[in-house]
Amino acid sequence: MIANLDSVKHSYYKIYKPYGYLSQFINNQNKRRNKKLLNSLYNFPDGIMAVGRLDEKSEGLLLLTTDGKFSNHITSSKIEKEYHVMVDGIITASYIEILKQGIEISVNGQPYNTKQCNAYILDDISHITERYVRDKKHGTTSWLSITLTEGKFRQVRKMTAKLGFPTLRLVRIRIGDYKLGAMQPGEVLLTNY
Repeated sequence: MIANLDSVKHSYYKIYKPYGYLSQFINNQNKRRNKKLLNSLYNFPDGIMAVGRLDEKSEGLLLLTTDGKFSNHITSSKIEKEYHVMVDGIITASYIEILKQGIEISVNGQPYNTKQCNAYILDDISHITERYVRDKKHGTTSWLSITLTEGKFRQVRKMTAKLGFPTLRLVRIRIGDYKLGAMQPGEVLLTNY
């Protein structure tokens, strides 16, 4: 008899992926075996997978699940992903308008025009957990919010760099209706779909 897969109970988690962790559970790299992996944060069930990714130098909200349908839904272009980004320099409203319209970046060595997005300058960053990035003597910084419905490799970093404002810190604070809220780096919460 074949089990009804729809009746299988799935697990859903939201975590605050800390800076310096890979969004994976197994290190497939031969050269760098001492990388920090998600399974060191919590005893996750078998079959767990990260829904989307955050690169090693990015932090913030990451969803984990054993449910492939949920994963496909969340990574679709229907779901917004919001990032709060610290950039090198003082970004102005005119640059924000350029971001909103979409800009050309490189994806897999080919030119790619990003979709229109929502972006604005952040005045209050009290909700962001403090983390040392660099001394103030190395120049001024500013924060902005960017909300995307696509997720190309290192897209936010490429977008800000294209405008001359390299990303110094990137924190994903929202995926659809799921929010980082007051979670702290490394914190894991069991959640519902």
